[in-house]
Amino acid sequence: MKGITFPAWYGEHYVTLAELLVRLGSFGLDLKWRVEFDEIVDPRCVEMERQSADGGMDTLTLLSLTTPFLQLIDAEALGFAGDEAMIVLTEVDSSLWDVRAVDERVLSELRRHYPGARESSAAPPPAGRDHKSERV
Repeated sequence: MKGITFPAWYGEHYVTLAELLVRLGSFGLDLKWRVEFDEIVDPRCVEMERQSADGGMDTLTLLSLTTPFLQLIDAEALGFAGDEAMIVLTEVDSSLWDVRAVDERVLSELRRHYPGARESSAAPPPAGRDHKSERV
């Protein structure tokens, strides 16, 4: 997977998980999502973790749980097609998004919307997270 990194803040605008899901367009629509948190900041996070169990949740369910404005701290959303991870959205300390995707067009679209996006290393997922089912 290739990836990009960009700031979570553009002036006073915070790039939310909901906004990223919308930016994925049709690429993200049929994915199943699993979301993990290092820090629970809202009751909706508990529901996202519950919905992530087993087969995960569909994109519209995830989107409904991330709006209105929900600022996350150290969270990761993995979008799967079957057993294969297609995209990983990692929010780091409410300050940075790292996005890895199998489809370069997704990254190109995000680069267009988020000036200053730079290529990220193909670093493994953050320590402490269980990604046994992820194939990246």
